[in-house]
Amino acid sequence: MEEGMEEGGGITKKFMYVNRKAPHGTIYALESLEVVLIGAAFEQDVSLAFIDDGVYQLTKGQDTKGLEVKNFAPTFRALEDYDVTKLYVAKESMEERGLTADAFMVPVEVMSKQQLAEIMEEQDVILSF
Repeated sequence: MEEGMEEGGGITKKFMYVNRKAPHGTIYALESLEVVLIGAAFEQDVSLAFIDDGVYQLTKGQDTKGLEVKNFAPTFRALEDYDVTKLYVAKESMEERGLTADAFMVPVEVMSKQQLAEIMEEQDVILSF
C-alpha cells in the first residue's frame, strides 16, 4: 500500500490543530476540540499543539462554575479513544506561565517552539484556533 493510503482507498492526511487561546471566554478552544474529534473520526493523522495561553486548555482542576459555561476540559481525556495521542506543548509557553508537565490532565510531549515548527513543516493541513 502506498504511503498516505489507508484501507478502503482513502488518503490519510496529517492535520495539526494549533491552540493558542485560553480555554474559556471565547469559543476557540471548544471549537478546536470538536473539529479534532471530527478529523479523528475520519481516521486522519491528527496532532495538537498548545502554544501561548493554549497551554491552559489542558490544565487539571478547571472550574467554570463562576463563568456559567460548560467545562469541556475532561473531553481531552477521550482523545486517546480516537487514537489522538500526539499532544505537543510549547516549553516556553508552559514555563512562562509557571506550569510543568504535571499540571496537565493528559500526557503531553513538551518541546521547544523550534521543535514544534519542525513538526508543523511535516503537516498537510494546519488549523489555528
